[in-house]
Amino acid sequence: MRAVLVPVCLLLVSPISTTSWTSSSELVLNPKQMCKKARRSRSKMADICNNKPGLVQHVQSGVGLAQAECQYQFRHRRWNCTSAKKSIKKVMLRDTRETGFVNAIIAAGITYQVTRACTKGEQIGCSCDKSRNKRKNKKKKTMNVPEGDWAWDGCGENIEYGIKRSKDFLDTRYKKKSDMKTLVKLHNYVAGRLAIKNYMHKECKCHGLSGSCTLKTCMRKMPSFREIGNRLKQRFDGAAKVIPGNDGKSFIPEGDTIKPPSKADLVYSEESSNFCNPNNTLGSFGTQGRVCNETSPGEDGCGILCCGRKSQSFTKVVQKNCQCEFHFCCDVKCKVCNETVRYSVCQ
Repeated sequence: MRAVLVPVCLLLVSPISTTSWTSSSELVLNPKQMCKKARRSRSKMADICNNKPGLVQHVQSGVGLAQAECQYQFRHRRWNCTSAKKSIKKVMLRDTRETGFVNAIIAAGITYQVTRACTKGEQIGCSCDKSRNKRKNKKKKTMNVPEGDWAWDGCGENIEYGIKRSKDFLDTRYKKKSDMKTLVKLHNYVAGRLAIKNYMHKECKCHGLSGSCTLKTCMRKMPSFREIGNRLKQRFDGAAKVIPGNDGKSFIPEGDTIKPPSKADLVYSEESSNFCNPNNTLGSFGTQGRVCNETSPGEDGCGILCCGRKSQSFTKVVQKNCQCEFHFCCDVKCKVCNETVRYSVCQ
C-alpha cells in the first residue's frame, strides 16, 4: 500500500462551495485538528474536545482502524484508498460510491473503538451493557427456567454508547441537513454504525468443574472489524444512486426501477471516475505500474485493473524457509531456499 488514508471531510456549510469543501478537507486531517477549530463553539463535539481528551484518543484510534480497513477492502481496486498526494481529499470533495464507503467505515471505526474502550473500562462516564441481561434473566424467571442452566451476565459491549459518541463527534457539526451532500453523508454514517449494531452476537462461557458447563453466562459482543468491513464493501458494490426529493429535505432513487435504499444501504449522488488514468483534480493516479493477476476475472485481474491496456510479466527471486524439521525439544530448523515468482504489471 502506498500510504495511509486520512479522515474524510466533516465540516460543511451551506450553500456548498468548492473552496469551503477544499478547506474543510485540509482542516480535518485528524480528529485533533478538528478539535482545534471546535473548542470555542458550544457543540457536543466541543464538549468532547475540551473535557474528554481520552475520548478524542479513542476517536483517533477509530479513524486509524477505518483507514487500515478501507485500504484492505480496496487493495485490488483501481482507486486503492490511498492518501498519497492528497488523493483521498480530492475524492472526498465529490459524492461518489467511494466517498460513501469512507464515510461509513469512519463512522463504524469510531463507534467500534469507543465501544471497546467503554467495555475495557477505559472511558469515564460509561458502563458495560447490562440492560439486555436484566430483560433476559427476568424472562427466564417468568418462564421458570431451571437455575444452573444459563444466564445473561458479565459485561456486554455497550454499542449504544459508541453510537452516541460517534454521532456527537461526526453528525452534530451539521446544523442544516437539507443539502444533498449532507443528507447522503449522514445516511452513510448511519449505515456504518448499523453494520455493527445489526450484527451483534451472543457469546457464552461455560462454568463448572472439569468443563461440565453447569452454568453458562452469555453477553452481547460486536462482530470483528474485518466482518464489518466486508459487509460495508458488499454495500458499496450495491450502493444506490439518489437524487434530491421534491420536499428538499430527502433523497429518492434516481430511477423508478431502483429499490429505495434502507438505512443500512450505502448511497451516492455522483458517478465515480474510472481511475484508469492520472487526473490530479479527481485524485486519480491511474493504474499504470500496478501489480495485477493474469488469471483472475475479478477486480485484481489484469483485464479490469489495467483498464483494457496490456500487462507485462516479470519474474523475481524471493527467499523463503523450506525443508523445516522439528528437533526434540523444542526447535524447528529450516533451510533457506530461493523461489522464482512470476507477476504482472499494468502498462
